[in-house]
Amino acid sequence: MLSIYSFVSHTNFLSVKYFLVLFASLFMSTAWAEDLFVPLSKFDNDSQELSKDRVLEFWGYHNYEGNYNYKNVLKLRYYNPLEAGDWRGRIRLDTSISSDYNSQMTSNNTGQYSAGNTMVTIWGQDRSFLKPLGALVGARVIVPFGNNGQWAVGPQLNWVFSPQVDSIFHLTDFSPLIRYMYGFDTKNNSYAINPSQPALLRNFQMFPTAGYQLAPNTILRLWDENGIIYNTAGGGWFIPIDAMVTHRLTKNLVIAVGASKQVVQTYRQYDWSTYGKISYNF
Repeated sequence: MLSIYSFVSHTNFLSVKYFLVLFASLFMSTAWAEDLFVPLSKFDNDSQELSKDRVLEFWGYHNYEGNYNYKNVLKLRYYNPLEAGDWRGRIRLDTSISSDYNSQMTSNNTGQYSAGNTMVTIWGQDRSFLKPLGALVGARVIVPFGNNGQWAVGPQLNWVFSPQVDSIFHLTDFSPLIRYMYGFDTKNNSYAINPSQPALLRNFQMFPTAGYQLAPNTILRLWDENGIIYNTAGGGWFIPIDAMVTHRLTKNLVIAVGASKQVVQTYRQYDWSTYGKISYNF
């Protein structure tokens, strides 16, 4: 009986000891959290403060799609401010050429490029309809060129939250974006003629974009170029890890390199992607 009592007492002592250690750890974690992370109450909604800069960017992508299939994309992107009365906004134009090839085939067409899709995206202030959200409201239109592609349109909402205080991770901003794309017409939509013709777009896109200051002129951006996609037509998720490092060389010139790797791919997009850009603002 004495041994049972001793065992129970020892067990209770260990339980109290572990509880005290856990409580102390939790207390210290809470204290450290304010240094590691920025509390939600310490963010300013700067979504309505739009840049007036014009920005010209040259992008290059190298994507692996699985089964030895690769895609190289060269893209031109341009940002321009918009004004209409008291309304302020931005427009972004994307146009590209792409090359698809298989590394196992002798005639892999590595250097043969064809016209890709062109995208027009407009967003800006909303002072009436969705004002309580404090978001920027916009829309995107995809215009098909070349043999593949489709017409698609979709609304979007995005925010820019800036921290009021600094943290160990030096968060610069949290800029989430959500968008729904709806494809309503394909070009040359015949699987007999063109088996690679993609299905009509029906997807919900989420970009939990965040920036972190690595050095005075260097920033790490997560989920800025490639976001999370949910296929609303047949189900399935595409969830990548996406990271890009940008470095400002001069007041007007920025370079960046990035990479993206799928983690969940029940809705297939690509296996991995590497990319880079040269950006000039004026």
